[in-house]
Amino acid sequence: MNRAILLFAHGSRDPEWAEPFRRLKEMLQSSLPGQRIELAFLEAMAPSFDQAAAGIAAGGSAHVTVAPLFLAQGGHLREDIPNLIAAARKRHPELEFRQLPALGDAPGVLEAIAAWIHDSQS
Repeated sequence: MNRAILLFAHGSRDPEWAEPFRRLKEMLQSSLPGQRIELAFLEAMAPSFDQAAAGIAAGGSAHVTVAPLFLAQGGHLREDIPNLIAAARKRHPELEFRQLPALGDAPGVLEAIAAWIHDSQS
């Protein structure tokens, strides 16, 4: 298992808040059985980005795709995540990181949201 995906969400003091992200992790584990899938949080929940990166490194993965679960580009995507990746690179030079864009920049995501809202009006 050379590749890993690190799903990265904001976090909340409410443990129920993370349920959709846990389901997403399970879906990816089912559809990508050869890849390690981790879920980490910026604040208020565990594991942290650093803890997840350490686990990925210990597990022998070399390539990490960081998938920020944030709808739009903001300070977390422009500053926090790149800083977390830079710190993880120093601690784990064997890991190669790649950061995906915000969810709202991904093809199809806004269309899926619009379709969901449209369908609710029927």
